[in-house]
Amino acid sequence: MSGREPERGSAARRVARTRPFHAITPFTMLDFPDSIACILWVAGCNMRCGYCHNPQIVLGKGVLSEADVLNFLRRRTGLLDGVVLSGGEATAWPGLIAFTAQVKAMGFAVKLDTNGLRPDVVARLLAARLIDRIALDYKAPPGRFRAVTGTCAYRNFSLTLDLLCAQQSVPFEVRTTVHHALLEDQDVLDMAGDLAARGYRGNYTVQQAIAGPDRPTLGNLAHAGQPFDMVRLATSSPIAMSFR
Repeated sequence: MSGREPERGSAARRVARTRPFHAITPFTMLDFPDSIACILWVAGCNMRCGYCHNPQIVLGKGVLSEADVLNFLRRRTGLLDGVVLSGGEATAWPGLIAFTAQVKAMGFAVKLDTNGLRPDVVARLLAARLIDRIALDYKAPPGRFRAVTGTCAYRNFSLTLDLLCAQQSVPFEVRTTVHHALLEDQDVLDMAGDLAARGYRGNYTVQQAIAGPDRPTLGNLAHAGQPFDMVRLATSSPIAMSFR
């Protein structure tokens, strides 16, 4: 038995590498500003956020190969402007950079949705000019980061945020999801203050977590309950803030 276990594990890893995608959303006009795009959902994630409403993507295995996705994109050439790389967490996939180069070579603009835990991958994508837009999830301030994300990697996120604030070539947006079991309004204001201190001048989007019996989350959270105080946040934030 002991001699067979590594073989099964190796086979599972090979499947994960050859089928990295959970699904394709073939059309969106909301997720990539000013573009008609599709969304590629990369399976797996390096966080375990309790409010995540995609547990099947975070914990599940991919079912689509790179070839499957590239064939889909070839059929959409001239019909779509861009591709959104989401998940899960796309930067956790070892094949992301090579795959993104193929997508760019097909003429698509590329937007990356990321939690920022792989500043090395983001830096390589920027250096190779493979990314046209980035959405960065600011999950929590340092003192709450582990409770919200299940990781102790705030420093990695911080490095990504500094990298994006320092560069001028690629537009990026920052967003935070709020569930009052995990974050309070003051946490959001603390993050807004941190963004301002780092020189971020874009819009900061705050969104209510979607949770409840009919919308299962990774942490089985109850309904988000009392919404955040939009008036207080908007008037107290040192940077522009929007809500959804």
